[in-house]
This record gives sequence, C-alpha cells and structure tokens, in this order.
Amino acid sequence: MTAPMTRFGAHPGAFAYCMTTLGAGMMNSMFSFYYVDLFLNKYQISEAAFHRAQVIYMVWNAVNDPLFGYLQDNSLAACCSHRRLSILYGAPAYALAFLLPWFPWRAYAPGDWLTGAHLTVALCAFDAALTFVLLAQCALFAELAGGHRGRLRLVAYGQAASLAGSGSVLVCGLLSRNADDPVAFRRVAILKQRDFRLFVLMNFFQVFMVAFCNNFTLIFAERLIPADALPSLGRSLMYGAGFICPQVLVLSSQRLLQKFGYYRLILLSFYLEVGAAAAMLLVGPRHPYILALFLTTIMVVVQATFSLFNLPLADIIDSDLQTHKRRSPLSSMVFGTNALFTKPAQSLAPMLVVSVLNRFGYESLKDAGSSTNPSSLQTLHSAMFALVCLVPLCVAAVQILAWRPFSIRDSHTVDTKYVDT
Repeated sequence: MTAPMTRFGAHPGAFAYCMTTLGAGMMNSMFSFYYVDLFLNKYQISEAAFHRAQVIYMVWNAVNDPLFGYLQDNSLAACCSHRRLSILYGAPAYALAFLLPWFPWRAYAPGDWLTGAHLTVALCAFDAALTFVLLAQCALFAELAGGHRGRLRLVAYGQAASLAGSGSVLVCGLLSRNADDPVAFRRVAILKQRDFRLFVLMNFFQVFMVAFCNNFTLIFAERLIPADALPSLGRSLMYGAGFICPQVLVLSSQRLLQKFGYYRLILLSFYLEVGAAAAMLLVGPRHPYILALFLTTIMVVVQATFSLFNLPLADIIDSDLQTHKRRSPLSSMVFGTNALFTKPAQSLAPMLVVSVLNRFGYESLKDAGSSTNPSSLQTLHSAMFALVCLVPLCVAAVQILAWRPFSIRDSHTVDTKYVDT
C-alpha cells in the first residue's frame, strides 16, 4: 500500500490514520445530531427516564476512557496494546453500536420505561466502542508524528476525512427531511501540570458546547425559524453546513496554524463566539436569516476549534515526557485522563437544556401540537432564544479566562519531538 499511496502524493501513515476519522465522522455526526430529537420527539421518552439515562451515561462516559487508556498502555493482549489492532478489532463493534438507537425495541407509548433502557444501552454501547477505537487513534496522533509539521499533516488529513464524513448529516437530512498503583501515580503526575489543568477546564466547556450545538440546533431552528422563512431544503443545507464547513475551515487554516500556532487561533475563536452571541442578542429573534446564519456560524466555529484540540494535548504529552524523562510517552493516559474530566459535559449539556426547556413548557407543548396556547409558545421561544445567545456567550467568556494563561504557545516553531518507532 505504501508505494501506491506515495505515488498519488498521499502520506501512507497519515492516510491510514484518517480512514478511522472518516468512519467515525460519519457515525458520530449523525448519532450526536439526531439521538436527542429521536428519543424526545419520536420515542416520547419521559424527562425522568431521559435524565436517568444521561446520569448513567455520564458515569460510564467518564470511567471508560481512563479504563481503556490503562488497558491500551498496560495490557499484554495485542488487541489492546497495539493501537492499530485496537482500531481493527474495535471498528466492527463501533459500527454495530451505531445502529442501536434507530430500531425501537417495541411500539413505544409516551413515557414508556423501555425507552429509558433503550437510550441507556444505546449511549453506553456507542460510547464504549467509540472510546476504544478513538482513544487508540488519539494515541497514534501523538506517536506517529514527531514534529509540529507532521502533526499538522495529520490534522489536515483528518479534517479532509471529517469533511467527507460530516456530509452524512446533510445527506440524511435531504433524504429524510431532517428527521498505588502506578497508574494512579502517573495520573497524579499528569494532573500536576498546570497547562493540562487549564486545558481540561477549557475543553470541558468546549465539549459542552459541541454537545449543545449538535443536540439542539435542530430543535432550536425548527422552533425559532418559521417554515416559510427557511424551507426544508434550506434547513438541510444549514444543518449540513454545520458539519461540513468546520473541516473546510480547518483545512483552509493550515498556513495560519503554521504561522501563528493553535493557541492564538483557539483564543480568537472564543472572542468571535462572544462577539457573535452578543450581537445576536442585540438584534433579537425576529430576523430568521440572521438567526440561521448565527446558529450555523456558532456550530462551525465550535466544531472547527474542537478539531484542533489534539495539538495542545500532543504538546502536553511532549512536556510530560521531557519533564519526567520517560522512555515513552503516556499518550493514552493523557487522553484518557482528559476524557475523565471532560466527557461528563456531553451528558450535562442535554440534561441541563432539556430541564430548562421543560420548565418553560417544551414537554407539554410538543405534545399539544397545533392547539398550543400562543402566549405559552412565545414564552418557550423566548427561553430558547435566550439559550441560543447566552450559552455561547457565557461559555466562551469562561473559556477565555481558562485559556489565556496556557503557556505552551510556540510549539509550531519547534520540530524536535518524540516519534513512535
């Protein structure tokens, strides 16, 4: 495979790396974008069952990352200790887990307890398979390429694959119409790094924002943008752009990343989110095209920024390697520890937003249909618009405070780093 790939100008290691990104991008985009709407509006899950499922998922989501990180760094089994074999054997289970949400276990009645069990199994199974495969891929990111330029190449290949994979939301939308312990010692050493703590804090809120955008853009757009102002085709293009454009943006920013580094661009994105959210709050909800542009812009910026986070994590791994003079980097441990603290945000986002919406009558109004009281509907829409503006504004402000003290800012000018042999 190496010779043909080289002839076509593709780096064989980077090309193989990005194939995992392609498959994961296709499945993750569709899963995260549709599952909340599917269980809330199609399966009619109760709020209590939804919260129970999210709490169980939150615990499992936090625990399985360091667990799999430990296995992949310490296990004697080849399928765990060899990154490539972890991906090879884990990918089929990943694909099967993706199918779980789409097939109801029976004809659900509103509030059926089985929908809660279905959601719990679907979330936990999908995240377990996702974590096992992508944790191995994340470790390869730090170990395949030693220099900043090589890592940027992996980012570029990965974004190209994500660009292809993220089109799954657009295609689906058009077709369906949007329907004491050495491990503990190592972890403590990692947590003592100030830059790692700052990154984890910032990343927690980024994961929150990614979940917020992926899970609720569809619901907010359907409620706040009238159907006659933005027809189904326009909505499908809008939703698809939210997943396609981030990859385009990252690919087109390679020179800026090489020149200025990821630190400045990530910080700039937070200021952009604050400015855009403040402007939208001032403009108000009565401009559907501006609101559609704002929703798409926030989703694109959040996703594109999140795509760069392997770069600071890789630099943190390099810093830990040099500081503690390790023989090899603790790549999976760093990624797993990061996930331990940030993954709960994936569950907190839908839990908090659904709780707020239901306090303003969303659960009852979505069942009432056309017989909804106009004043109640207006109250719900006002709450939704406040969430659309205030969540990005407040979250980005906190991220600015967390990210500004981060000290690894010039890694793009240094090329000597660890290389996996």
